[in-house]
Amino acid sequence: MDTTQPLYDLAPLARLMLLGVVIALGPLAWVWLRNRRSSPVRRLQALTVLTLFLTFDLVLFGAFTRLTDSGLGCPDWPGCYGSASPVGAHAEISAAQEAMPTGPVTHGKAWVEMIHRYLATGVGVLIIVLTVSSWVQQRRARRGLGEGPPISPWWPTFTLFWVCLQGAFGALTVTMKLFPAIVTLHLVGGLVLLALLCVQAVRHAHWAQGKPPVRISPGLRSGLIWTGVLVALQVVLGGWVSTNYAVLACTTFPTCQGSWWPAMDFAQGFQVWRKLGMLQDGSHISFAGLTAIHYVHRLMAYVVLAALLALVWRLRKAAVLAAPAWWLLVLALAQLVTGLSNVVLGWPLVAAVLHTGGAAALVVVLTWALVSSRSASAPQAFSAPSRASRVSA
Repeated sequence: MDTTQPLYDLAPLARLMLLGVVIALGPLAWVWLRNRRSSPVRRLQALTVLTLFLTFDLVLFGAFTRLTDSGLGCPDWPGCYGSASPVGAHAEISAAQEAMPTGPVTHGKAWVEMIHRYLATGVGVLIIVLTVSSWVQQRRARRGLGEGPPISPWWPTFTLFWVCLQGAFGALTVTMKLFPAIVTLHLVGGLVLLALLCVQAVRHAHWAQGKPPVRISPGLRSGLIWTGVLVALQVVLGGWVSTNYAVLACTTFPTCQGSWWPAMDFAQGFQVWRKLGMLQDGSHISFAGLTAIHYVHRLMAYVVLAALLALVWRLRKAAVLAAPAWWLLVLALAQLVTGLSNVVLGWPLVAAVLHTGGAAALVVVLTWALVSSRSASAPQAFSAPSRASRVSA
């Protein structure tokens, strides 16, 4: 890697932003054409759902970028050797690849990294449109010129702030050379972004269908919340495993290294603020430290799987939230299969990407279930739209 290349080179920023607008024009045109006879609120709903879908795809591609070691395919930010694409950086990439044929900078890795940045910029533009459209609709509603958005415009506004924060973590991922804590936060931030968009999509769907959230028992509502907390913790632990490349610290199941309790160094494994593969004192992290990272994630997986199965059983017994319940069951089993595949098959790329995708889907489905329900002891705060407004939407 060319160590003389500045970590930040803003020369291609305007071209990258323009490219993001061009990428976003496709989804925006699709929403407009399919909903050109619908109300502005209905178009806003369609754009919210599509942005959620594309953000999920972006999270998957981010996992692919990380798992193919393409995170440093371009050693600067936001472009590639000061260019808006690897085409303009062909000479620099060729020199780096010739010096280190299997190193972090190759033509293939550079394209993977830059495509991820292009897609992220396009999603950012869509969220800007969501934010502006929500405030416009709010203003029109206050002037008596139409229906207001079914969710406060501050939701997409905060989502816009969050996606900007995600961009900052993406920049730090490159400039801090895959610093494990930063990469983990970038992954978690992507899942938070999914949850924010899911809240808005579900609220839009409730408005369009004219139905309030399902009222469930306080105990079942608490079960949903605590299962969500456990899944969130497991996502953080899984991100820590991936960003520290600790997946292959245990290559057998159910034991690890032939033992139910292998040699582990928790102090090293969970020393958070350090470089990749290193400790704060400059020494290399030990294999026992990597084993601790892996095995804690595995032990937590048992707890999360049991919690998800118990939640599904309770939801089915109460005959509520049937669709989210089935999705939770399918995703829990899929996570078990892909997680085991990562261990016993030597971390295959497909299984690893699907495992990240399964975690993202669990976050979305749990958010869906939480927004679609209310505790029976809570006051009813939903105001359904009129039949005429739903028909016009």
